[in-house]
Amino acid sequence: MKQLLYLLLFTLSFNLSAQENLPTAEIKTLDGNTTTLEKISKDNDLIVVSLWATWCVPCKNELDAISEVYVDWQDETDVKLYAISVDDSRTVSRVKPLVNGKAWDFTILLDTNNDLKRELGAATVPLTLIIKNGKIVYRHSGYTPGSEDELFEEIKKHS
Repeated sequence: MKQLLYLLLFTLSFNLSAQENLPTAEIKTLDGNTTTLEKISKDNDLIVVSLWATWCVPCKNELDAISEVYVDWQDETDVKLYAISVDDSRTVSRVKPLVNGKAWDFTILLDTNNDLKRELGAATVPLTLIIKNGKIVYRHSGYTPGSEDELFEEIKKHS
């Protein structure tokens, strides 16, 4: 029984520390340039990353809800949001038209091979992260209406 408890504690502590560091997977901008979360976080003290897909209704609902309050969030906390699509090669062509139709005012990136999604251990989308000074300080999976308010409270804690 003690061994099981030690194993559980070791696994939990490993998972917590693994989540703290940023993945090294390359992601692309809509115009084809390559970047990483590490590069993005060096340019900004506080960022929000949302993994999403065009086929994911809760993802689009979350990004729509954030879009409505994003300017206020930026004014108050100087946070930047990066919405990273995990659409694969079959559906990635839907990203630009969807984003243009939504007029989202945040940076859209692409993880077409799902390398970043894998490195983050994301089983489902939406997955929302807060990254401060190059470390993941908050992680939330899924979306329900009002989750954006909880996210903003977390952003304020870390700003």
